[in-house]
Amino acid sequence: MPAIKGRTVPHPLRIAVQMDPIETINITGDSSFALMLAAQKRGYSLFHYDVRSLSWKSDGSGGGRVTAWAAPVTVRKVKGDHFEMGEHRTIDLGSDIDVVLMRQDPPFDIGYLTGTWLLERLKGETLVVNDPVSVRNAPEKVYVLDFARFMPPTLITRRIEEVRDFMAEHGAVVIKPLHGNGGKAVFKIDKDGGNLSALVEMFNTTWPEPFMVQPFLPEVSEGDKRIVLIDGIVAGAINRKPGEGEFRSNLAQGGYAESTLLTPREQEICDAMGPQLKELGLVFVGIDVIGGKWLTEINVTSPTGIVAVDNFNGTDTPGMIWDAIEARLGR
Repeated sequence: MPAIKGRTVPHPLRIAVQMDPIETINITGDSSFALMLAAQKRGYSLFHYDVRSLSWKSDGSGGGRVTAWAAPVTVRKVKGDHFEMGEHRTIDLGSDIDVVLMRQDPPFDIGYLTGTWLLERLKGETLVVNDPVSVRNAPEKVYVLDFARFMPPTLITRRIEEVRDFMAEHGAVVIKPLHGNGGKAVFKIDKDGGNLSALVEMFNTTWPEPFMVQPFLPEVSEGDKRIVLIDGIVAGAINRKPGEGEFRSNLAQGGYAESTLLTPREQEICDAMGPQLKELGLVFVGIDVIGGKWLTEINVTSPTGIVAVDNFNGTDTPGMIWDAIEARLGR
């Protein structure tokens, strides 16, 4: 996704943030909020809208316009009083906006896909970050298969027989939904297979897609590293450790973060995928690596972790993301 050709943006950027309800976010660690604060500091104007308000309209002469029911918003780092929103109005995401930040959380369902199909129609007018075509084609636990050489043994299936064969080879496993997020519905099954039948039945009843199975990696007790890449370049990392009584290290599931450095293997992983991320317009990406060597996810839909990275490293990751966006706009 190169810079938008033939267009200069002399004014402060106009940003539309497609995200979940702003009143529900935890401002202490929310990456979208950090990006909004940094944008505001640069003098950018901000609008907030819900993906469900996206519309497309034509007058019958060909072509069409993508609009959103949006409100101007200002943000501040005050818990319980972190935003002020103006009146909602229809904005044209092509002519009224310079950058759309697509930041609503999964589930990666037909509603999410429809949002990418509509935003794709802004190509050539407004920069969408991350690129909606690439986001649609790169769900976290599917896109990672492009880099299977860095992954632990992995099975994607709906058949319990295949899971049993996999467990016979690898022992205890972790089973997770293919399009989940935040560590939700991730289960560990011990090598005796207790509750496997019930769990597979639940997965196959709840989700139409197959689920993912991987060996339980004891190294997860040492941490699950979140590495942030901006336009394919490493910006920083944190090591996330499980909370007491948990094996999941996601911060949303009670995990905690600590400072860290990359291992040579982790740097190799980043070097291998970096050029492709940049080419695909995946400006802000977070990858997960266990035990310093096992790549488990490539997060492109709504990556998190930048606040913790900056707290430990004294960096300005939101600023680096906006620098990359400005570069794509030719500023």
